Amino acid sequence: MNKQVVIIGAGGHAKVIADIIIKSQDILLGFLDDNRQKGEKIISDYNVIGNISECVLLQEKYKNVEFIIGIGNNQIRKNISKKFGSIKYYTAIHPNSQISLGVSIGEGTTIMANACINASSKIEKHCIINTGAIIEHDNVIHDYVHISPNVSLGGTVEVGENTHIGIGAVVKNNIKICNNCIIGAGAVVVKDIKEEGTYIGIPARKEEIL
Repeated sequence: MNKQVVIIGAGGHAKVIADIIIKSQDILLGFLDDNRQKGEKIISDYNVIGNISECVLLQEKYKNVEFIIGIGNNQIRKNISKKFGSIKYYTAIHPNSQISLGVSIGEGTTIMANACINASSKIEKHCIINTGAIIEHDNVIHDYVHISPNVSLGGTVEVGENTHIGIGAVVKNNIKICNNCIIGAGAVVVKDIKEEGTYIGIPARKEEIL
C-alpha cells in the first residue's frame, strides 16, 4: 500500500523531499509550515495544509499518515522531532540512490538522488544524505547529521550527532568526528575531530574566532 506523507517545512529542501516521495510512488498530502499561508502553492499541485503543530491532528485524522521533517538545519530538525515524538516518521529514499547490503537507515532520514551508502553502514534518525554523497563501508552516521552534496566519507568513519559536513568535503577512512561540528565546504579531514567547532581547509583545521 502506498504511504500517505506530510512534509514538515516548505522550503527548498522540502521540495526535493517531495520529489522523492512522488518518485517512490507514495502519496504526498502537502506541507506544514509556520511561516507560510495555508493553501499556498509550494511545488506542482502541492500546497501548505497547515502549521507544524497540526501534525498531531493530522495523525488522528488519517491514522496511517507519516511525517518527514524537510528542514536542512540540524538543530531545528532535532527540536521538532523531540517536540513531536509521538508521530510516525517517514524515511525518504530516492529510487536512484545506491544502498548496499547490511545498511540500516533510521526513521525520518532522507537519502537523496545518486547517494551511495556502502556495506554495513548505519545511518541513524533524522539525517540527510544529500545528492551524490558517498558513504563508504562500515560508517556510523549519528542522529541529526547533514551530509551535503558530493561529500565523500572513507570506510569506517563515524560522524557525531548534529554535525554538518559541507559540500564536497572529504573525510579520510577510520576518522571519528565528534558531535556538534561544522566541516566547511571542500575541507579534507585527515585526523579525528574531538572538539566541537567549525573546521575548514586542507587539511581541515579548527576555525579560530578573533
